[in-house]
Amino acid sequence: MTQVASLVNPFDTRAGLSIAQYSVMCNSVPIERSIMDSTQLLKGVLDVAVLAVIEHEDGYGYDIVRRLKVAGLEDVGDASVYGTLRRLFTAGALNSYVVASEDGPHRKYYGLNETGAGMLADQRHSWKTFSTKMTDLLQPKKTTQSRTNGGKK
Repeated sequence: MTQVASLVNPFDTRAGLSIAQYSVMCNSVPIERSIMDSTQLLKGVLDVAVLAVIEHEDGYGYDIVRRLKVAGLEDVGDASVYGTLRRLFTAGALNSYVVASEDGPHRKYYGLNETGAGMLADQRHSWKTFSTKMTDLLQPKKTTQSRTNGGKK
């Protein structure tokens, strides 16, 4: 039986499978794989989402996570948001201050400053342009060509 030595990468874990075994493996990929992974989309927009939720009201880490989830971003992870807050603060987009809490440890609040407001405005414009293009691209269109023969009759 012919062996598949390496498909693309010499470190590919599929190396050493027979062609028949590889074929079965490829054809048994679950259909869920074709569903868009919202966590990957979220990674690309988390900065602007965080800036948007603190635009009008400062917030501390857990509160910002809660607001994002209430806004419909249920897949957002605490660690991702905390990392985003640190990155935005280091970039000069956020101010921070500590508030004593009677219910537990002090809370570090984050608020948008002038630089952050400018970033949010720029990212809103970019999002509007990008989302309009994607919406147009994803709209079903009538096809005039046959999909099986490239439009040839």
